[in-house]
Amino acid sequence: MKLEGKKIGLAFTGSFCTFDKIEKEVKTLTDKGGDIYPIFSTNVQTTNSRFGDTGEYMERITAMTGNQPVLNLEEAEPIGPKGYLDVLLIAPCTGNTLAKLANGITDTPVLMAAKAHLRNSKPLVISLSTNDAMGINFKNVGELFNMKNIYFVPFGQDDPAKKPNSMIAHTNLIADTLEQALEGKQIQPVIF
Repeated sequence: MKLEGKKIGLAFTGSFCTFDKIEKEVKTLTDKGGDIYPIFSTNVQTTNSRFGDTGEYMERITAMTGNQPVLNLEEAEPIGPKGYLDVLLIAPCTGNTLAKLANGITDTPVLMAAKAHLRNSKPLVISLSTNDAMGINFKNVGELFNMKNIYFVPFGQDDPAKKPNSMIAHTNLIADTLEQALEGKQIQPVIF
């Protein structure tokens, strides 16, 4: 299944170090004909980091997609009843978001969008980026991996020597993962 004409929700959380990689993938997805709907977590909206001004980043993403972003819970909730997304991608997905998702917490626009989208039995794809994926969050990775309609962009350790618990998605596989998820399949291998 191709991405042309597919409505793709793209939910950003605060793993600021991966924003450049995700921005490249936004271009890839739009080049493949995907219709991207950006969703920004509260932390993304309010936190600047050493990786740049998030306001400028949000403006660039919004301009690239041509769609106004979802910025609060009230805007995210109708994703469920309206059912307009074909697939929802959380990229990057922090350990905090991962843990809340695994435990049914919906206190950010991203988490509300995920909950609303999943009620329609449509695919939710996670592009992991967390320093504790093989630590305290390992159980949450396992929980989500075994849930219906949740898929992972393949991931691996980003710095085994200095950060042995840290894992990050291979963002260059986002488009392929979305295509597989739309067919109800988990791209393989997941961890490498």
